[in-house]
Amino acid sequence: MYGNPGAGASSGQGAGNIAVGHNMASNGVPVAAAGENETLYQLMVELFSATNREQALAELSRRRDQNPDLGVALWNAYGVMTILYQEIIAIYPLLNPPALTMPVSNRACNSLALLQLVATHEQTRMQLLKANVPQLLYPFLSTTSKAKQYDNLRLTSLGVIGALVKYDNHEVISFFVATEFLPLCLKIMDIGSELCKVVATFIFQKIILDDGGFNYVTSHPKRLHTVLVILNNVINQMVVAPSGRLLKSVTKCLIRLADNPKACEEMREGVSENLRDSTFAQVLAEDVSYRRLVYQLIIKLA
Repeated sequence: MYGNPGAGASSGQGAGNIAVGHNMASNGVPVAAAGENETLYQLMVELFSATNREQALAELSRRRDQNPDLGVALWNAYGVMTILYQEIIAIYPLLNPPALTMPVSNRACNSLALLQLVATHEQTRMQLLKANVPQLLYPFLSTTSKAKQYDNLRLTSLGVIGALVKYDNHEVISFFVATEFLPLCLKIMDIGSELCKVVATFIFQKIILDDGGFNYVTSHPKRLHTVLVILNNVINQMVVAPSGRLLKSVTKCLIRLADNPKACEEMREGVSENLRDSTFAQVLAEDVSYRRLVYQLIIKLA
């Protein structure tokens, strides 16, 4: 199931064999200074030490924006991916009943942040998907506790999935449709924190922009109705505290769904009045792009 796991990840045996792959870009130019590469190499070696692993994860996560090929190095380094999988799986027993502490959550989030690097890089993105690694994150997305340590897990997990879907690849979308990710995504859109809602709605938007994802959502009347109810819920929940980012994402979803005649007909009667009246007047006045989206939706529903 797991991609390029290597061996010996549970002990120090594999540390001496770590090879930091792809230290050179495709054009032969070093991707980072030698000193930086050496530091990253040493941090990956320290992942094999139970004593140093937590600090090494935190430091690698902190440096994730400094080296564009770090995700490739993590994927190709002997045993490192197995360590990241182990870090994620280790907290499953703490999810239900809820027993997760903030330090343990932070440690898992650092591992997830490194997975996001692998998901982002063009050389490793599809390998991660084909190894079914995103499914390791589904237990985090199914949690319902509103405590910050659980919300952080959901948000960072969504970040990994968002990195995969942002490139509009049909195979990626098909994977998430086939593995029953959509119910988890819709639940977070409905009851998650604002940031989780923003990322989950972005992911949902990417899924329905793909013809396969669009057909999956719109081909079943009950499924389509559930989606429209949840999108209305998201809109109505913003009456007290509007979010421009979330409003735009939801409106883009409605515009896309309006391409389906049945969805368009249901939206004519059922789309939230808060989207049509002056409820979000301030956002309309301040954000030209959102105003254009609302006008586009109104024209589609006319």
